Amino acid sequence: MAKILIGIIVFVALSGAVYANECVDCHDKVTPGIANDWRLSKHGQLGLGCETCHGSNHSTSTDFANVAIPTPDTCKMCHPTQVEQFSSGKHALAWAALNAMPTTHELPEELAAGMKGCGGCHKIGLKSAEEIRQLRADGGGFGVASCDACHTRHTFSVKEASQPQACQTCHMGFDHPQWEMYSSSKHGVRYLLKQNGTLPEETPAPTCQTCHMQEGNHEVRTPWGFLAVRLPLPEDPQWQADQVTILQALGVLDPEGNPTARLDVVKAADVARLTQEDFDKEREKILETCTNCHSRHFAEGELAKGDGMIKEIDHLLAEAIRIVAGLYEDGTLEKPEGYSYAFPDLLTFHDAPTVIEQTLFEMHLKHRMRAFQGVFHANPDYAIWYGWSEMVRDLTEIKELAKDMRRNK
Repeated sequence: MAKILIGIIVFVALSGAVYANECVDCHDKVTPGIANDWRLSKHGQLGLGCETCHGSNHSTSTDFANVAIPTPDTCKMCHPTQVEQFSSGKHALAWAALNAMPTTHELPEELAAGMKGCGGCHKIGLKSAEEIRQLRADGGGFGVASCDACHTRHTFSVKEASQPQACQTCHMGFDHPQWEMYSSSKHGVRYLLKQNGTLPEETPAPTCQTCHMQEGNHEVRTPWGFLAVRLPLPEDPQWQADQVTILQALGVLDPEGNPTARLDVVKAADVARLTQEDFDKEREKILETCTNCHSRHFAEGELAKGDGMIKEIDHLLAEAIRIVAGLYEDGTLEKPEGYSYAFPDLLTFHDAPTVIEQTLFEMHLKHRMRAFQGVFHANPDYAIWYGWSEMVRDLTEIKELAKDMRRNK
């Protein structure tokens, strides 16, 4: 396989050399940054012509609309293993997850398909040929190769994609502050000190990729998933009841605890582990990585603290959900239009019409995320001050707002 691949590269390099020179001569004037990136890249050093990825239908200043925009299938010609791994991981489902969120369809086109909001990061996900055609028609058809989200164009550098900063653009901010957690944790501080030369290069210091892309595997997953809900439910009866309440508020269980059609969407988006085997598989991968520096006993204890944090914050969130559900039940609060369940819908509260519903939304998607992810990223500040303590304050505010609403009814 390796010999065949090398042969293809050499053939393409030799046959495309003249064409590449013509492209670069022109793009030196039109887009010099792109041309220079290509020269610096392994592609450029091997002499791979631009047409290898972009096709040969664009050769003048007037036919640029005919240029082929690469997709993961383009990259797969030379990097089949990496693309296959990526296609099995959660990053590949980012576009599907974006479109599965009910409120996505309420966003301005510029923020979603235009890649200037949620779509700007979720574009890493795989898309159908029809979706790519529609994106291009809407003006957002660039950067659909997925791989270029981390290996940015046109250097496509492995070294760049191996640095924790490669993750920073998407994994920071409102409900994705993993970069801030990591970079200010002891793990992140040690790595940044390695980067600036304060610590020796040999100093053990994990990056995001160390834990989430073991040995360069592009299949990225986590045990608890994005929403920190899983099956089977916990054995602890209180935690089990709290998780059921959260699942009902996520719309994947109905008020009687039966699965809904949305559960299929959650399964398809792969944002939760739905069997014990799947959870154990991902937990073991993390433990193996931890034991490169720590004892297994220590690593298991630290991960158990993360599980314990989820249990504590689930109790806070479930109580808040039940308070809002009670307001729906007695008619104090009008249920969102078109929503028949007795529970608030945590996936549509992005544009909730009342303060109490907005507070619940932030409690779930902002503060709860920061609490449990802060623990797993070894960041005490995020776990307590940006996470758990904010949830306590959210719950207090929801209780007070509920009292006021009933008093003024």
